[in-house]
Amino acid sequence: MSKKPTGISTYARNLYPYLKTLDPILLTPEPEPDYRCYPVSGRMSPDHGMLGHGLRLLWTQFRVPSLYRKLRTRLLFSPIPEAPIYSHCRYVVMVHDLIPLRFPNPRSRLSYYHRFILPQVIRQARHIICNSQSTANDVVEFFRVPAHRVTPIPLAYDHNHFHLLDLPTRTERPYFLYLGRQDPYKNVQSLIYAFAALPNRDEYELWLAGPTDQRYTPQCEHLTRELGIRDAVKFMEYVPYEKLPALLNQAIALVFPTLWEGFGLPVLEAMACGTPVITSNVSALPEVTGDAAILIDPYNVPELTAAMGAIATDLNLRDNLIQLGLLRASEFSWARTGQQTAEVLFPFT
Repeated sequence: MSKKPTGISTYARNLYPYLKTLDPILLTPEPEPDYRCYPVSGRMSPDHGMLGHGLRLLWTQFRVPSLYRKLRTRLLFSPIPEAPIYSHCRYVVMVHDLIPLRFPNPRSRLSYYHRFILPQVIRQARHIICNSQSTANDVVEFFRVPAHRVTPIPLAYDHNHFHLLDLPTRTERPYFLYLGRQDPYKNVQSLIYAFAALPNRDEYELWLAGPTDQRYTPQCEHLTRELGIRDAVKFMEYVPYEKLPALLNQAIALVFPTLWEGFGLPVLEAMACGTPVITSNVSALPEVTGDAAILIDPYNVPELTAAMGAIATDLNLRDNLIQLGLLRASEFSWARTGQQTAEVLFPFT
């Protein structure tokens, strides 16, 4: 659980209320009302960077088995693909994506985990839940897991938080919005190239909202200066959850040209806000959007530029995408995600 939640933390926080019928014991640093909780260190969250990851991995392998015995539980459900191996623990894990294996980064300190520990976690799991059929297919392909041991359950969004807002029209230049990190597989540099090639580009801005990363953000900033568009590109860093609906509502479009995605929560949240979406035609993204978005080849920068230009100038296209997006988003709910998850877990408890 993170104080600056992104996808996985959002999933965990929204899921557990719907698992209450299983009478779970939450391992959490912050007590939750109406739940049985067992306190654990808060230093293991993503807020503590690589140290947090490392502490959590050690805690999972060496401390969780004793907690499993102490609490007399019959099942561990991990909302991330981490669980104690070579132990007596029965567990089900959630796999959000296999991007570290599909786009390996040899310099990452977590590469050892994904190459050697994760395969054993998957093999020993009683069952694996995934956030999309695309991720489920990856689990079967990468780990040779029988398909009957894998259940895809899509994510969702908070209907009370993400919705159309009655906001005044912006008087400043309209903006295209990207939400997420700036890792290479997120394809942010291609987005910058595409924006730079827009006809009448001086009429628009590009806002990049997401945590800065000293490995990648300076490269993106340098590219904007090289292309002469630094004044039109806004690096916003992390945007608090409560400010996301207004940010999405006032954008021309969410542009999300990632090379791969396990699910793509920003895409769903944008559609729920009535924001047109341009995203990639690969991985889970077509599952999420259906026919309610413009799907582009993320390796084709001119195609991305053309899609951005079309949304900016074609009001009929925009209106159609807004209506299709609202209809598509209404099909997703955390209640459905939680109920389906509880149905998978129940036979093992």
